[in-house]
Amino acid sequence: MSGSSLCLWYESGAEAAAEFYAATIPDTAILGIERAPADNPSTAAGAVLLVRIRLAGHDAVLLNGGQHFRLSEAFSLQIHTDDQEQTDRLWGAIVDGDGSPSMCGWCKDKWGLSWQITPRALTSALSHPDPQLRKRAFEAMMGMNKIDIAAIEAAIGGAA
Repeated sequence: MSGSSLCLWYESGAEAAAEFYAATIPDTAILGIERAPADNPSTAAGAVLLVRIRLAGHDAVLLNGGQHFRLSEAFSLQIHTDDQEQTDRLWGAIVDGDGSPSMCGWCKDKWGLSWQITPRALTSALSHPDPQLRKRAFEAMMGMNKIDIAAIEAAIGGAA
């Protein structure tokens, strides 16, 4: 196999999205920009058609594809955070940047891409061998938008 990359369809604004991701998401960098060689249904000749990006460590292409398809919650990127500060920073950048909050650590950026900002403490609690502890962590998470690590730890009694 020769490899793979994600292809994410944007109505427009792929370059602005890539710049935001590169400035916000760890292990992200713009790798290149390709312009439309000719007019097409989504872009005029010379306009940005594709942005090649390393997105949270994954090769991706952001495509200015027009209005035909839309991003949805059926696809999301999960970012694993080490502490509350990192969780707050990433969540805040996405939501405060004209995005929208959702439940259980999910949020959506202004271009429609869904993100899961997931502290490792939550992942650890949800995979704990004690089913009662997992249940308490899950129930605590279900009442949250942005994940609050202290509240998760309180729910499980600090046993993560």
